[in-house]
Amino acid sequence: MRDTRPFLLTTDFPELQRKGLSTLQVNLGYLCNQSCSHCHVNAGPNRTELMDWDTVQLVLRVLHERQIATLDLTGGAPEMNPHFRHLVAAAVKQGVTVIDRCNLTILLERDQADLAEFLAAQGVTVVASLPCYTEQNVAEQRGKGVFQQSIEALQKLNALGYGRDPDLALNLVYNPNGAFLPPPQQQLEQEYKTRLLEDYGIVFNQLFTITNMPISRFGATLLAQGNYEPYMQLLKDHYHREHLETVMCRDTVSVDWLGYLYDCDFNQMLELPMSAPSEHIASDRRPHLRELLQNDLSGRPIAIGDHCYGCTAGSGSSCGGALD
Repeated sequence: MRDTRPFLLTTDFPELQRKGLSTLQVNLGYLCNQSCSHCHVNAGPNRTELMDWDTVQLVLRVLHERQIATLDLTGGAPEMNPHFRHLVAAAVKQGVTVIDRCNLTILLERDQADLAEFLAAQGVTVVASLPCYTEQNVAEQRGKGVFQQSIEALQKLNALGYGRDPDLALNLVYNPNGAFLPPPQQQLEQEYKTRLLEDYGIVFNQLFTITNMPISRFGATLLAQGNYEPYMQLLKDHYHREHLETVMCRDTVSVDWLGYLYDCDFNQMLELPMSAPSEHIASDRRPHLRELLQNDLSGRPIAIGDHCYGCTAGSGSSCGGALD
């Protein structure tokens, strides 16, 4: 698989500094029960990288001592980490808002039969990937049969109160099925709500539209199809400077399965670590989670690359959807 990383590190993207730390986004490992074409993590059933017990305990300590409001769990399928439920329950007990970035089909795995009930009992916010409300488009991105399993999982979540109970938020994620920008989020959200309710009786709270980043599997596909340069030009042509104020790297830290720190999930996949206070480019030193116990991140420079145009193009993009 060809790598876009060498093309992204030289950039004219504007310099950015951190505002603080409100969200700890933790990658619990690259193990997943799916292998999606747009996955920037290259996750799959054969990956073995999983966060260990000691690092999970350090996550909890950092949450407590830094009084971080939100724990955002991702993967892979984060639920496949054997310490997932302990981490969730302990964080909730601390008063932390927990987000589970769920691929939906994991809820139907035999060894996860009670997972949906666990999430509901803990009051976990579920952010679920559903790249389209039609079977064909989902099959192209995520594989044959995934759409129907996703619908079944959503119905299961609805039956537990998700999308209905104000304390059980269910948000869906849309990724474009190709080298183009997402449509306006509010308009697409209404289309999703209408179609899913009429066709399957499904309700949810919000739709998050997320731009595909030119890295990992999607980046390799762009290179293979000769679309890398046109796609990068598309992102740059639709750059909006006002999105710089609200990009997620301003107040979110991404933690990899080993406990190392990055300014965002995409930098993690590019092995572009969080910069030292005096630096603005990647260095050999990788800051570790334990350093959050002593250091304030406010004003710290953010490591950037050309892929950052993906978060500022069009309506903007973050793990919480459009920035408009």
